[in-house]
Amino acid sequence: MTDQHSLTYKQAGVDIEAGDRFVNLIKPLVRKTFRPEVLTDLGGFGGLFRLPLKRYKDPVLVSGTDGVGTKLKVAFLMDRHDTVGIDLVAMCVNDVVVSGAEPIFFLDYLATGKLKPEKAVEIIKGIAEGCKQAGCALIGGETAEMPSIYAEGEYDLAGFVVGVVEKSKVVDGSRIKAGDALIGFASSGLHSNGYSLVRKVIFEMAGLTVHDRISDLGRPIGEELLTPTRIYVKSLLSLLRDSSLGGAIKGIAHITGGGITGNLPRILPKGCGALITRSSWEVPSIFAFLQHKGGIAEDEMYRTFNMGIGMILVVSRDQVRQLLAKARRLGEKTFLIGEIIRGPRKVSYA
Repeated sequence: MTDQHSLTYKQAGVDIEAGDRFVNLIKPLVRKTFRPEVLTDLGGFGGLFRLPLKRYKDPVLVSGTDGVGTKLKVAFLMDRHDTVGIDLVAMCVNDVVVSGAEPIFFLDYLATGKLKPEKAVEIIKGIAEGCKQAGCALIGGETAEMPSIYAEGEYDLAGFVVGVVEKSKVVDGSRIKAGDALIGFASSGLHSNGYSLVRKVIFEMAGLTVHDRISDLGRPIGEELLTPTRIYVKSLLSLLRDSSLGGAIKGIAHITGGGITGNLPRILPKGCGALITRSSWEVPSIFAFLQHKGGIAEDEMYRTFNMGIGMILVVSRDQVRQLLAKARRLGEKTFLIGEIIRGPRKVSYA
């Protein structure tokens, strides 16, 4: 067979040249996330990162992985791709910081049917922005072009993060006891959970499009749904390292899929439950809109969505006022939302 008639990888649907062009386009974005510990540039087989051992006596590595889920479907409908990367980073780094760990490096996986470098660059812009917000380095990733696996214009994202914490400073909830206070940190909205239910309510039951403007929200529904997940890393690390708080933070729960009902018990020791006062914070309008349009029961809302609370801290009662003040100075909107009670490891509501 002559070269003139030979089959190429590009003819099968995979464009190596487009992949190379994509890597060159994102290098400047990725380099802006680098920390001094990064030892390699983008494009190698593995990312090298020097563990800052001088800062630790007994370092513990904390890892996490997550994705964006069906929130991506909204990005496809809006043809907007510069925010979902922030969601990707947020879902991973918020999970590791609850252990007290500082996220130090991140890797991403982008899979698509046909790579369009310009669109993919928008995705990486979001990932790089998320890494900058979290203070971690984007040291590598994988871009997979898989014809026939994904529909035209669609893709999937996954992320992987590694953090480090001094063993003696690991936050694991073991010191939690009855009488401790629950401090809620406001979310930016839906974050990246419950979107299968969200899409069913909005697009199927309510018959809306992403461009429909909702008066209660003050903007098109698509913009509301694409609001990036809040990244709490720098605020939480600042509070955890604040010597004046003297170890006041006993536990941290990231409120993701499963809502407050499902996530808060994950950090509670045996014999401790949580009592949440629902009226202690203002639930954002998007949740009331979804509940009304979908006829969703209150309990279902609280075990599916974050309901406006993206993080919950368990704090010594006598240090609540001080912690609230410090958190607000860091730019966090916070609320005293409940307390730890004696009983089974579950959440009750008042």
